[in-house]
Amino acid sequence: MKMKNLCLGLLSGFLMISVTLSAQTKPKKTTRTKTQRPAQTSGYGTTPSSGYGTQPNQQQTSSYGNNNQQQQSNQPASNIPIVVIPSTGNVAMDTVKPSLRNDASIERNLIKDRQPLVYEHIREDDAVYRQRVWREIDTREKMNLPFRYAADEDNGNQRFISILLKAIRDREITAFDPVADDRFTTPLTPQKVMEAFSGGVDTVPVYNLQGDIEKYEVRSREVDPDSIYQFRIKEEWVFDKESSRMFVRILGICPVKPQYTTSGVFIGMVPLFWVYYPDCRPLLAKYEAFNGKNFGARMTWEELFENRMFSSYITMSTMDNPYNRRLKDYIKDPILRLLEGENIKDKIFNYEQDLWSY
Repeated sequence: MKMKNLCLGLLSGFLMISVTLSAQTKPKKTTRTKTQRPAQTSGYGTTPSSGYGTQPNQQQTSSYGNNNQQQQSNQPASNIPIVVIPSTGNVAMDTVKPSLRNDASIERNLIKDRQPLVYEHIREDDAVYRQRVWREIDTREKMNLPFRYAADEDNGNQRFISILLKAIRDREITAFDPVADDRFTTPLTPQKVMEAFSGGVDTVPVYNLQGDIEKYEVRSREVDPDSIYQFRIKEEWVFDKESSRMFVRILGICPVKPQYTTSGVFIGMVPLFWVYYPDCRPLLAKYEAFNGKNFGARMTWEELFENRMFSSYITMSTMDNPYNRRLKDYIKDPILRLLEGENIKDKIFNYEQDLWSY
């Protein structure tokens, strides 16, 4: 019995010593405190820096570029000069120098004195039939190539668009706004016409050898005159019962320019200006159209229009058109539009023919 009690006492003492030793060897759990770093200066005052920020005495920059230094680098310096470069490459607007000698084998003075014939007067009561027609002339067609004759003579460049622009710039004829309407209600200044033709200006920076901006140049956007290859014609067909004839009178001409986006995608055709054709007749009588068969038998532009020596297609008319719409607004197929234009032409022709009896 005593021996049993002695063994239990030795066992309990051994367990107490083991627990004490394990408690002494176990590491104590310590609390890690965040150290306070020195104050950091920024553009908005003194702010304490966090333990996860930048090093002390180092300016902190934002990842969105809001610092003052970056904003100043994006703004152009106010002392950089701006130079306006005049346009020199546009053929349609340049003045052609006259020849100092006779640039022909014969003396050509008749063209300077040519005047258009006066229109035959039509009384309002005698105009028993009238139809208004809008056409488009595409100068890429073979019959319309005289519109793109790119030679220079004493009276200027011989392109048709160049003739119109020169007359508008010299204030010989008046241009009208095509955006308002085609009834010649809103005149345009020559400056507005040239701006619409040139397409505005661009500001181009010029750099020196060190890579710094030396100056800014304001350059006009040069437009190739041959890019104007369509013209709209507004005309009226009138039957005069007093003379038993069908007359056609052109009312206006409008050049059309193709418009593209900055990436080169074609948007559509944009009209530039309208000119009143009766006002242009004295001017067009002093310019000769190109004749590839006989250069000495050229007709004037006024004769070309009066004799209908051009190819065109109808885009709109007042015949059976109560909503005043163009053909492309309700006929989507281009072939069917051409056929409808020919149908309108045949109806006008048949009206005159049906008046005669054989």
